[in-house]
Amino acid sequence: MARATTANFHQMVLEVEVTAGSGTYSKLCGLTGRGINRQHNMQTSEVPDCDDESLPAAVERAVQSSEVTISGSGVWAAESHGTMLDWWYAGTTKSIRIQHVNATAGTPEYETGNAYLVSINNQADRGSKVTAEISIEFDGLPTVTDAS
Repeated sequence: MARATTANFHQMVLEVEVTAGSGTYSKLCGLTGRGINRQHNMQTSEVPDCDDESLPAAVERAVQSSEVTISGSGVWAAESHGTMLDWWYAGTTKSIRIQHVNATAGTPEYETGNAYLVSINNQADRGSKVTAEISIEFDGLPTVTDAS
């Protein structure tokens, strides 16, 4: 029996292009949890049986649209404070990318595209560090680049 090859936390990296058009990406510091959700939004149609209309119709589905969103949580780090707040207050997109560090040749390594920082939620509890939860949404679908 062969075991699956898996990835660790540090092998799924979220990076932001801090200076637009520079091609230089930086990790968002402080995140201790991150997730990526790829979702098809579906449309359904009821299709009747032409020979016997008394039979229940079949429900057929088609992809109406697709979206990719990112969630993150962790501590609120001074290293990313300016980047995060400037991005949110600007209400504009930044180029971001998700890197799958252990991608093998010919499989997706990067998912890159413009995205909005949709929400930042901070929490401060006495005796602990300030935490953050963020939500990022790609503006359209990201470009997928395979590992070489």
